[in-house]
Amino acid sequence: MAELGEILPRDLKARMEQGDSPLILDVREVEEVALAPFPRATHIPMGEIPSRLAELDPEQEVVVVCHHGVRSAHVAGYLSSVGFERVFNLTGGIDAWSIGVDPTVPRY
Repeated sequence: MAELGEILPRDLKARMEQGDSPLILDVREVEEVALAPFPRATHIPMGEIPSRLAELDPEQEVVVVCHHGVRSAHVAGYLSSVGFERVFNLTGGIDAWSIGVDPTVPRY
């Protein structure tokens, strides 16, 4: 059964610090990623996800990231609907990451 949920920025950071390595999928536009890159993320803009699914492993845990968590929630739901087993949305997106985890990441 597919697992679809939310993960808080601080929980993702803790997992990353422990060496856990889910795929972090950044679905923001190129300009947004240039302003505020997310550490260790694979970047595929939201609109390109369906045509680039082959680049992703449905067996790997995926944490989807966007600016505030809205687009990433849509992508997480889509991935789950096409067979990805473990998909999580980063609650609050990179904005929440900047506020609660890494203030060096610019807010926009």
